Amino acid sequence: MSEAMKTPSPPGLVAIEKEMARQNADAIASFEAAPSLATTIARSLRRTGQLVLLGMGGSHAVGRAVEPLYRALGIDAYALPLSEQLGQPLSLAGKTILITSQSGESAEVLRWFAEVGVPADTFGLTLEGGSTLARTVPSLVGAGGTEKAFAATRSLTLSFALHLAVLAALGEDPAAALAVLGSETKPDIEAAVAALAGVSAIVTSGRRMQGVAEAIALGLTELSRIPCFALEGGQLRHGPMEMLGEKVGVVLFRGSDPTAELVTRMAISAQEAGSPVVVFDSSGQAPIEGTVMIDVGAATGMAAIFALLPAGQHFMLGFAGTRVEDLGTPVRTTKITRSE
Repeated sequence: MSEAMKTPSPPGLVAIEKEMARQNADAIASFEAAPSLATTIARSLRRTGQLVLLGMGGSHAVGRAVEPLYRALGIDAYALPLSEQLGQPLSLAGKTILITSQSGESAEVLRWFAEVGVPADTFGLTLEGGSTLARTVPSLVGAGGTEKAFAATRSLTLSFALHLAVLAALGEDPAAALAVLGSETKPDIEAAVAALAGVSAIVTSGRRMQGVAEAIALGLTELSRIPCFALEGGQLRHGPMEMLGEKVGVVLFRGSDPTAELVTRMAISAQEAGSPVVVFDSSGQAPIEGTVMIDVGAATGMAAIFALLPAGQHFMLGFAGTRVEDLGTPVRTTKITRSE
């Protein structure tokens, strides 16, 4: 088929691909611009020893992904949906608070400041330096401005880069994570898409990489419009495996950490239940027979997140492209959620 005869890509897909094409470079720039405020946040964390990560949607998934990284450094970190904190508040006394919102203008962020005000040791993380969030509290701001495309891709990567700056200020070595950002690759996801061609729903899962699983589940749902949701590996074991079978795909995320063997066992169990299984793998361990493996190279911590996330993003685009014609065009939601 000639170039002139090819069906043009949906505008929404073009917009997402533009965001993804620049996400690694913008992430590195975000990290490099963050040390001053990151040091201030780290100083607060050393004093309080406690971190509450508040956000919605993809921003909450980011918080879930970095929880174990802060905990490994001795910080008691808890990620909560901002809506949950508004309705069922955890005491924030003596804690460092980090509110993440790529737009800085979501309904929950505005209500938070109107009702709660600005507790001590509150900071923001956003892509929009002129937003309500950034104007109200000291905020880490990602490079390159607001993400325009529907479904979070670049905004997730930049948010992780800003967290990397805080972790580095706490003493974590960022070299491995930055090396992954500097060696951008595009994995082959065709076999993974083909394996899930017949499913009517997807469950994503992980252990220490559960936050990445949650981010990809959200993107899969938004883009494909079929039920795609995340369950932490232990939670998937405790009852929900009753839903598994040939119509329910299982997408797992396995890192190079002590929980890798538990992910391996889940892959085997899901296959035995009849589900097609895809594993995004940074464990460096042997492939799991009978599954579709997407090997991104051995990595742990933030380096694993930066390796697994773009692979998952390419997969969600490929999968959604087999389900909808207007990929990337929302029909029931908006990029910035302004109502509760």
